[in-house]
Amino acid sequence: MKDFKPAKRHVEVTPGESVRILRELQELSQNELAEYSGIPQSTISAIENDRVRLGVERAKTLARALRCHPSVLVFPGWDISVESAA
Repeated sequence: MKDFKPAKRHVEVTPGESVRILRELQELSQNELAEYSGIPQSTISAIENDRVRLGVERAKTLARALRCHPSVLVFPGWDISVESAA
């Protein structure tokens, strides 16, 4: 990883946008994600549009359905640099 260089541009992403991005990358509809997670489609829509807060329990549930760690959804803009990790 010596040659790794972080991107110069950073984009701010909300937790709702991170849910939408991961869902779309997996080519899932909101209805399919609702079926896999047990969270109603209307709630998923509200989360993705930042009308409803994601919350820890919903993050855990959606993370299981999207096969990712909940922190990816809750803290989408988190950036750990090499300096701060040392």
